[in-house]
Formats: sequence, C-alpha cells, structure tokens
Amino acid sequence: MTDSPNTEHRPPHPAPALDALAEECARLDALVAQVEAGQLATDSPAPGWTVADQIAHLVFVFGLARVAATDANAFHGFIERAAGNFNGAVNAALADYADDSRETLIARWREAWRATHTALAALPPERPVPWLTGPTLPADVARVGVLELFGHGQDIADALRLRHRPTDHIVHVTRFAQANRDFGYQARGLTPPSEPFRFELTGPSGALWEYGPADAKERITGSAYDFCLLVTRRRHRADLELNASGAEADRYLDLAQAYRGNPGPGRTPGQFAHLG
Repeated sequence: MTDSPNTEHRPPHPAPALDALAEECARLDALVAQVEAGQLATDSPAPGWTVADQIAHLVFVFGLARVAATDANAFHGFIERAAGNFNGAVNAALADYADDSRETLIARWREAWRATHTALAALPPERPVPWLTGPTLPADVARVGVLELFGHGQDIADALRLRHRPTDHIVHVTRFAQANRDFGYQARGLTPPSEPFRFELTGPSGALWEYGPADAKERITGSAYDFCLLVTRRRHRADLELNASGAEADRYLDLAQAYRGNPGPGRTPGQFAHLG
C-alpha cells in the first residue's frame, strides 16, 4: 500500500479517513442499490470484468483489510500463498462470488465494509497493521479503501451510465496518490525523478488542496476529481482538466497511478464521451 505520506503542505481534511471511509461506503451502497439483477453481468470498462466482478472485488479487498486489522498471522498467510502472482490470486478469489444472487452479493458487500470499518476504528491510531507493502497505520488502510471505492465505483457507474458524483472525501485519494507519486515509474521499471512536485488541486467544493514545495519547478494543477480519475486510470489524460508545468510533470501525467504493480490497459481518449 503506502509509503509514509508527505506531511508538507497537508490540506485540511473534510473528515478523518475512517469517517470518510464510512460515508463513501454508504454512498456506494446507494449506487449498487440501483443495480438490477440483470445488470450484474454487464461488462464494465475494465476488460474482462463485469459489474458483479467490481462489487465482488470490493468485498474481497475490504475483507482482506479486516483480516489485516484483526489477524496478522492470517493476513501474512494469504500474502505468502499469493507470492509471485498477487493479481492472479485476487482475480481468482472472484470465483467465490460467481454464483451469488444480487441480494447475496450486496449483503456480502455491506457486511464486509461494516466489519472492516469497525475493526479499523477499534485499533489505536498509531498502531501499525500489516499491509501489502509493509506495516502501515489504520488511517492509511482507510485511505486505500476510499481509493478502491472511488475507482471501482466509477467503473460501476460508467458501465450502467449512472451518476456517482465525487465529494471532498477524495482529498484522501489525492493525498495518497501524491505521497506515492513514484508508483507509476516503479511499475514501468523507470527511475523516479529526484525533484519534488507541486500539486495544486481544486476539490468538488472549490477548496484548494496543495502538496509539495511552493517553488517546485515541476507542477500539476487542475481538478482534484480529474486527478483521481487519472491516478486510478479511469480516464485518459486527454479527457481531463489537468495541466503540467515542466517536462517531468508532463511525463507523469502519462504514467500516474496510485497503486503498485501492473498499471493495466487504462482507458482511451474519448472513451466516455457518450456519457456527456
């Protein structure tokens, strides 16, 4: 998951990470409640994934986070079994949900997120828990949850042409992404730049969120929502209101991602023009 977040120029949060997680889970509940049984097999923008797969993936990830918060040995056991092909192990886990009815799948999702939130909230804030890239804090696991909700919720909304408007809770996604700026370089075997970036992002409410030195030469500015779409690879940069100043910042917009590992195919320019 996360390296230590950059504490410079940290923007105020509309809500602490765990509160934001609970509210974003409830918002996804409202989204999936609109999904009819016959729509679960609808292809999502992620190649090979249906709407049901998107929901099942969230059930799995939240379940993994709950195990991390409650049973470190079980968590490490899963990681050891998945060594060498983690993405394959995650995808294989989706088979466990393949025969679920709409009601069963949604019930499993709701049980998973509520149990995970309860487990994370019960931990002392400064007590590290195991995670995919090493021990991290409960709040950072919650931020990963908000990130997962954002990306997979967008896929569900895009697949079914539903509205899923962002809230200022996406500040947790922007914070996580900028703190882990180098993931996109590392995923492609590239050496990350040594110089820091400046990020100036405008949230849905109009709030300005700033990270990095004010005098940095490499700068990313624009919509925070579009930035989140970029780093979750749910939109191509050509379709987003983001600006780069500096050659390295411009290159970053081509490879940004807020997660480790295979970046996947991403999206193509104009792919969602039909959504307006």
